[in-house]
Amino acid sequence: MPVQPYLFFDGRCEEAIEFYRKSLGAEAVMLMRYKDMPGPPQPGMVPPGSENKVMHASLRIGDSEIMASDGHCSGAPTFQGFALSITPKDEAHARRMFEALLDGGQVRMPLEKTFFSPCFGMVADRFGITWMIYVPQHG
Repeated sequence: MPVQPYLFFDGRCEEAIEFYRKSLGAEAVMLMRYKDMPGPPQPGMVPPGSENKVMHASLRIGDSEIMASDGHCSGAPTFQGFALSITPKDEAHARRMFEALLDGGQVRMPLEKTFFSPCFGMVADRFGITWMIYVPQHG
């Protein structure tokens, strides 16, 4: 039984999907907008003026799936108390991912050799999600 993160981008979900498509090779395997809901929405379920926003999306990144939504469309996503960890195939791939996620973001820990990895770093992307990029040691 997998545990999947569900990220609420508060009105920036479509932008996030495109960013992760370019930076991580993510694929949107499902996307539903509020306007596409079957039947009338429950009162308060659809934020006013957000009919074209993403109600639910599922993204595949490598072998994992992440779910996402625009949520309440407040325009100010906050992501605290967790990080997403990703394990690229090698150091070159790790550096490409780190640099791509850094576009509009900030370094939390530079990508470098550590006692547990030949290449590890942390970056907060433009949405505020912290990514831990980890290349396992061999042998």
